[in-house]
Amino acid sequence: MFIIGYFLNAVATILNYALTLYLFIIIARAVLSWVNPDPYNPIVRFIHNVTEPVLYQVRSRLPMVFGGMDLSPMVVLFMIVFLQRFLVAALHRLAMVMI
Repeated sequence: MFIIGYFLNAVATILNYALTLYLFIIIARAVLSWVNPDPYNPIVRFIHNVTEPVLYQVRSRLPMVFGGMDLSPMVVLFMIVFLQRFLVAALHRLAMVMI
């Protein structure tokens, strides 16, 4: 049974790292929206391609634009923090119980 506990602990850790990385990418996308970046820059295109599917889903379900300001990155940031605090913590706790 302890093998499943270690596996769940590893999954929780990797999920936490992935969510933290995506959080920073979302923040970079928000900062890039304040300036006029070169759309042909590979880094800008990567950030746009990675974040747009999630942001589009949030925009289609919650059209929250106030005065030309898109609040979908804020909603995604809240979702990431929720997943880190709830899902990752629950997986860690479940893993500790199984060890």
